[in-house]
Amino acid sequence: MDHAKLAKMQQSVRIGKGTPRRKVKKVHRTADADDKKLQATLKKLNVQPVQGIEEVNMFKEDGNVIHFGAPRVHGSVPSNTFALYGHGEEKELTELVPGILNQLGPDSLASLRKLAESYQNMQKAQGQKDDEEDDIPDLVEGENFESKVE
Repeated sequence: MDHAKLAKMQQSVRIGKGTPRRKVKKVHRTADADDKKLQATLKKLNVQPVQGIEEVNMFKEDGNVIHFGAPRVHGSVPSNTFALYGHGEEKELTELVPGILNQLGPDSLASLRKLAESYQNMQKAQGQKDDEEDDIPDLVEGENFESKVE
């Protein structure tokens, strides 16, 4: 072999792993980092943990309820600021009614009754639409439509 060609080949050989180094180190975030950020933000808002809350139900206008089974609640009563976090599930109002009736006061009971009436009206309206769409035309005597389809 020619010495010049051999020297050129030696220069092109890479020593090492064979892959270029990464330029930016990716930082993998964990849930703990997010929790620390949340705690720092809550500390800035000057809220304190509220103990003794077993469940929270948030009523939506469409008749569904966002239900938190065991939430963590922080609040500041003077500034009327509350933070609620945990695992929330969206459920139908009818699923939760027996369990929440004893938790409601007289004002809430009236608003729940109005909400239930509006929910029933909404269900009736949807039922009427479905009935209109599902109407099957009456059969006509002596007509055979199968031959017309082909």
